[in-house]
Amino acid sequence: MKHLLLCSLIVFCSSAIASTPSEKAVATVLDKLHQSAASASYEDYFSTFATDGVFIGTDASETWTVSEFKAYAKPYFDQGRGWTYTPTARHVYFSQSGDVAWFDEMLDSQSYGVTRGTGVLEKRDGKWLVTQYHLTIPLPNELVDDVVKQIQATAQH
Repeated sequence: MKHLLLCSLIVFCSSAIASTPSEKAVATVLDKLHQSAASASYEDYFSTFATDGVFIGTDASETWTVSEFKAYAKPYFDQGRGWTYTPTARHVYFSQSGDVAWFDEMLDSQSYGVTRGTGVLEKRDGKWLVTQYHLTIPLPNELVDDVVKQIQATAQH
């Protein structure tokens, strides 16, 4: 319960600090995405995505259409097991036309620690929808050589 309250507070605060109506609207969608995932609310979570959207996970094999990602996520959500990523910083940018937004956000996860989400939203029929979400684990530069060697060794097996 404490965790859900903390997530709710962070969601409220991150939406509140956005300054323009479009920034607030995009922040609200991203906050809903994270809050819905944390509470394993399948319908709410996927209502933030465009039907032709894409989710890219941390593994090189994880590039899913929304329908593929729904199939992957459904068993977890059905068991009440979502995932919790708490935004700690976010930057949102807009196209000149104002109907496309892209973002980067730093996230905190109990499972993975510091992570980063990046992506694109489009305003369709007056509603902002995620068309691409990409979750990554930022890698400190001093660890790159070792991690690359580990990835190469894994790929050879």
